[in-house]
Amino acid sequence: MRTPFQTPFHLQLPRTPAIALVCDSPHSGTDYPEDFRAAVPMHLLRRGEDTHVDRLWAAVPEVGGTLLAAHFPRTYIDVNRTLDDLDPALMDGPWPTPLQPGPKTRLGYGLVWRNVNATTPIYDRQLSVQEVQQRIERCYQPYHAALAGAIDDALLRFGRVWHLNLHSMPDDAYQRLGIRSPHPLADFVLGDRDGSTCSGEFVALVEAELRARGYTVARNDPYKGVGLIAKIGQPALGRHSLQIELRRPVYMNEATREPTANFGVVQADLAQVLSAIARYIGAQTAAPSA
Repeated sequence: MRTPFQTPFHLQLPRTPAIALVCDSPHSGTDYPEDFRAAVPMHLLRRGEDTHVDRLWAAVPEVGGTLLAAHFPRTYIDVNRTLDDLDPALMDGPWPTPLQPGPKTRLGYGLVWRNVNATTPIYDRQLSVQEVQQRIERCYQPYHAALAGAIDDALLRFGRVWHLNLHSMPDDAYQRLGIRSPHPLADFVLGDRDGSTCSGEFVALVEAELRARGYTVARNDPYKGVGLIAKIGQPALGRHSLQIELRRPVYMNEATREPTANFGVVQADLAQVLSAIARYIGAQTAAPSA
């Protein structure tokens, strides 16, 4: 698992008749490249992983969807950020194009992470502009090209597409984000950027299916969705994109990163949720496009 990756991602195509469903797990990669040269222990680096998320949603191809999963880790380069969301203080020279680092980037969690937590930097050096560009060329661009290709193929075939951007979240998410919440973190957080990236009907369907299996569900609290769903989600054009965050202790031990005894239960529940999603999409695409 700790060996350098040969390809930046794994693309699983439908194993049954295809439907207009594309799913991606951009942060479940566990292959750490040799040129990472991080100065912190592996157990700290792994705190950035959405470990096993691609396995939890393994039924996507079985219901006719396409599943894309990154091999590289999020701390190496985060494909759920835009290319200009980069911290200039991370590098030893000027970036050749204008940058627009967001609030999380200034905390160290941008396109290329600077920190693993508020007090622990990943590197004992600045990165060269060239090595950041190589990460973009080697990982970011191929991943985005594969995802865009799958989205475009579904649109060409069905006229509409539903995209699920799959993640997991730490149990202390509110604390990490500096949020004082009056309620516990939900088991699932559905992010649609406050209703802008996905139809409300589809979000309601996913929420109802999860609640029916005993999970707590929140919308856009504390995660609304970032780069990928903002880019893909255009409901008026038939492009629906929803981010799904799963609280990690529901399926794994956060300290060891190992699946718990509940892993198979969650995986089976998500297979049933996907079956309901497939029925919905099938009904929607059987009707004439709006």
